[in-house]
Amino acid sequence: MYTPEIDFLPKSEIEKYQETELCKLLAYVSHNSPFYRDLFKENDVDIRKIKTLDELKHLPTTSKDDLQQRNWDFLSVPKDKICEYTTTSGTSGSPVTVALTRNDLNRLAYNEYLSFVSAGAEASDIFQLALTLDKQFMAGMAYYLGAGKLGAGVVRTGPGAPSMQWETIFRIKSTSLVVVPSFILKLIEFALENDIDLSNTPVKRAICIGENIRNQALELNTIGQKVKEKWNIDLYSTYASTEMQTAFTECSQGNGGHSHSELIIAEVLDDIGNSVKPGEYGELTITTLGIEGMPLVRYRTGDLTTILDTPCECGRNSIRISPIYGRKQQMIKYKGTTLYPPAIFDILNTQRDIKDYLVEVYTNELGNDEILIHVAAKENSEKLTNSLKSYLHASLRVRPEIIFDSIETIQHKQVVGIGRKLSKFIDSRSKPSES
Repeated sequence: MYTPEIDFLPKSEIEKYQETELCKLLAYVSHNSPFYRDLFKENDVDIRKIKTLDELKHLPTTSKDDLQQRNWDFLSVPKDKICEYTTTSGTSGSPVTVALTRNDLNRLAYNEYLSFVSAGAEASDIFQLALTLDKQFMAGMAYYLGAGKLGAGVVRTGPGAPSMQWETIFRIKSTSLVVVPSFILKLIEFALENDIDLSNTPVKRAICIGENIRNQALELNTIGQKVKEKWNIDLYSTYASTEMQTAFTECSQGNGGHSHSELIIAEVLDDIGNSVKPGEYGELTITTLGIEGMPLVRYRTGDLTTILDTPCECGRNSIRISPIYGRKQQMIKYKGTTLYPPAIFDILNTQRDIKDYLVEVYTNELGNDEILIHVAAKENSEKLTNSLKSYLHASLRVRPEIIFDSIETIQHKQVVGIGRKLSKFIDSRSKPSES
């Protein structure tokens, strides 16, 4: 069904393949998806005229709002064909149900198999999955299925408990971690406190999920640097979402996340829906290929990135994307400066005296954005507050308010959505209807 070598073909042949699959997709959703059938009719779209990737621009885009408002109208198969129900985390609004057929599950496994191959993994590896595998979470299942398709071993430790993670690493001889990067720092801290020799572990690599490990120059960011300074394992960043059922994953060159060309078509668009040039930032917009249950056409993810079109030394010619710059809806306008939460995270992650933190943005009495940083510190002090403000101003030109909280209070506030995902950002701004 799939052709793993496609990403190594010349770009012209990749595009030809995608155009053939695009025509199949448009015919499929026009016949089977109530949402897209209505959308194409309302916008007077003749899908027979859409034959090339360049002609995608003639199709309307869709968004998370559409999925939230008409969730089940995206379903393109009878309900008796669904074998798995998954749900988005709900961190940016109401959770969305994404239903998969048996073939969609096979596609999900293949997607993650390709990601693991990109990261240099082999059948001889043992994957330690330090993440949620329940609570309707698609990603945990994807990693589990992908490792199985690779023929590798899997141990499901779930998130948390550094002592248990280390005990499992040495007992099972785990070679690959699938883990949130900031949790790797907790593993390192535990190791240093308990005389674990980080130069002598079976772990060779970490597939990093949920957080950037590189900056926009594709260099390791603060978290990535802090990991490599103490633990010399290979780090691979990934980007994915439940809705698109597909991942972008770094290869060994660390030159951005490769798309899997037979599974997804990627565009980067400006605010009015025009494609931006490679190297310019815009909203990642995807069209899924090969999905039966809930396929998507020109779905705006809400995440800001850029297309990278320089050759990759790994030999793949698939589209790559830069690290995510931020979520479009999380843009903060603070006293004349525009920024996104990840830029603040990167500064806070450099501070050894900070045990944990939470960035909150709210609306002041004048209707403007204000930033409040909740900090759990090793020792609360005015000196630390002034130091943080100086770092933030020097790097980002902002001096937000900083308050100290207990680590328990901050970690409780970090639980968002349906409770399986932690967030270091809370958007408490008034909605237009509230002001």
